[in-house]
Amino acid sequence: MRSTVAVIKTQPHTVLNDIEKAMTLAGVKQHLPRNIPTILKVNITWHFYFPSCSTTPWQFDGTVSALRKFGYNDLIPAQNRTVVVNPRRGALNNNLISVMNKHKLNLVYLYEPNVEWTYYRPKARMLVLDKVYKDGIQIPKMFIGKNAVHLPTMKTHVFTTITGAMKNAFGGLLNDNRHWTHSVIHETLVDLLQIQREIHPGIFCVTDGTIAGNGAGPRIMQPQIKNYILASGDPVAIDAIGAKMMGFDPMGLKFLRLAHDMGLGRADPREIEIVGEDITHVNFRFVTRDTFASRGQKAIYWGRLKPFEHVLLRTPIVPWSFVASRFYHDFYWYNIHGKKIARKFLNTEWGALFKSYA
Repeated sequence: MRSTVAVIKTQPHTVLNDIEKAMTLAGVKQHLPRNIPTILKVNITWHFYFPSCSTTPWQFDGTVSALRKFGYNDLIPAQNRTVVVNPRRGALNNNLISVMNKHKLNLVYLYEPNVEWTYYRPKARMLVLDKVYKDGIQIPKMFIGKNAVHLPTMKTHVFTTITGAMKNAFGGLLNDNRHWTHSVIHETLVDLLQIQREIHPGIFCVTDGTIAGNGAGPRIMQPQIKNYILASGDPVAIDAIGAKMMGFDPMGLKFLRLAHDMGLGRADPREIEIVGEDITHVNFRFVTRDTFASRGQKAIYWGRLKPFEHVLLRTPIVPWSFVASRFYHDFYWYNIHGKKIARKFLNTEWGALFKSYA
């Protein structure tokens, strides 16, 4: 059975309507039961504003507005933290709080004491998670039995080549120790999709490609205005089409190929129906690049430092890596390069729309 991905060309003054159009074309009502609550899994990849990095306010606003129009009234935005990203600052700096206020929503921070995490035993055979978390796999209890809507952006990633809807689950379903899975990240994303299919009655995805990120994603990228919105009920298919548009072979990306071969979704573009825009000749010609930090991480996960992975990343000395990452990304790169790039985009039409949400 073919999967459907809606691709819509958009612009700042039509983007909210275009998001609704994309969701309609992708069959949101067929993918999400309306009589149960829906988790809105936002993506906060950095606590700074940086174009293409995190869920955009118009992406969030348009998705919530459309869902409310379609009769989905119990909406729960949620986001976890990472050891290097503060989601409270990120939600504020990326103008997501104003959207919450507009729609009278409260963002659930999954790491706070009032959020219960429970041990979950998957019915499906796990590829790696049961080996990484030998004491059991913990997930947020509140996710079980609810729909999930993923809100990623279109961008590259130093470990998985591209990041999108499948990777977006990584920031919600796993706890603070999810960096333990980086050496088996492709298999981890597939395991998480299997868990999602067990606990969520419905899954839907809206990917923002209005400004797409090229290079050393998911943070220190070269943003490019592309003016696209994607929507689908198949996380594998929407990531595959996003990858194809960025210039990558979807079936050449391990996590997409694994998910496809296991029947969890469609990654072969020949088995995906694209509705809306004709993207036959779309190719952003994006490339992935490494940073000083990612080269060191890859040496630990897959290279010459692999024998020391446990000592470096799972013992009391592990904070060294968090400090190094924060110093490089937050204090060096963002101040030297990132602020200039962000200011440049704030002077575009998309930047004007972003500021209107402040």
